[in-house]
Amino acid sequence: MLEERARRERLLAREASAAGACRLCAIGAQRRNNVYGEGDPCARLMVVGEGPGETEDLLGRPFVGRAGQLLDKMLGAIGLAREDVYICNTVKCRPTLDGPRGPRNRAPELDEMANCRPFLDRQIELVSPDVLLALGAPAAKSFLGRDFQITKMRGRWYAGPGGTPLMVTFHPAYVLRQTGGEIEAVKRLVWNDLKAVRAKLDEVEAARQSPTPAAVAPEQSSLFGS
Repeated sequence: MLEERARRERLLAREASAAGACRLCAIGAQRRNNVYGEGDPCARLMVVGEGPGETEDLLGRPFVGRAGQLLDKMLGAIGLAREDVYICNTVKCRPTLDGPRGPRNRAPELDEMANCRPFLDRQIELVSPDVLLALGAPAAKSFLGRDFQITKMRGRWYAGPGGTPLMVTFHPAYVLRQTGGEIEAVKRLVWNDLKAVRAKLDEVEAARQSPTPAAVAPEQSSLFGS
């Protein structure tokens, strides 16, 4: 396992260098850092967001702003530490729009996701996760097509690349934007999706170890803790 981990790390580092040199999109020349991805190269769960934000662009790491802090809590709620998973985005450069106070975040465009798709496909191939978790509509659409409607179609299992089980839920940034009673409703939906991910991971592990059943992680009482 140590040799395999080292092999995957080398190959992912090589791919990260290639992604850093890519200039197929205008955002490749505008970003500060290429945000390729990070985490366990042998992770059982791969989390895919839409694209880097300002903090990620500055630090060159995915999900390190406020949304990243919430993602860490989400993973912890199903018994996973950040270092247990592999985290990346559909595009590796920050998509921006000009604003009165400087560049602001926007969703990646279809051609940008298409240009970056070989890097994402290679990440999935190398990490070979048991489960994919897509965060937000752009990430979901990158796998399931432009007609995907997250409010109607999240929370179901789909076949991702190579047949990998794929779950879609709301992006942490979307959760943070909710106010009033809406935030509790959205939290419940996300929590249900996360519990499904935990159950699928346990199911895959049980099948792998059959006929010895895998231990089931205790169900957490709250998505965000107390």
